[in-house]
Amino acid sequence: MAREFSRSARVSSQIQKELALILQREFDVKRVGFVTVNEVVISKDLAVAKIYVTVLNADDQGKKDSIKSLNDATPFIRSELCKRMRLRNIPELRFYYDDSFETGMRVAELLSESKDKKKD
Repeated sequence: MAREFSRSARVSSQIQKELALILQREFDVKRVGFVTVNEVVISKDLAVAKIYVTVLNADDQGKKDSIKSLNDATPFIRSELCKRMRLRNIPELRFYYDDSFETGMRVAELLSESKDKKKD
């Protein structure tokens, strides 16, 4: 019987859950703002994890600063992940800003505007 999910998918899901808890409870909110972990993409060999986050209520410079702070705090975050997960090797963490939410909102605005123009 084939497995429903690959190991990398299961590990990325667990890393996403644990990161959300770490960033919510253990991390200085003043430094990064309100961060949401949207997705974790992990390589097949489980060596590198790309973490896509959204920072709410921040301007462009605040978003860049938050991502820089997260990347600078990677050793602390990895050590916390190590304590919580039963993996031989914790992957290298790389944080990226995920602008898909903003893009979706912009598309929704454009569709709404075009719908309003059609009514006129």
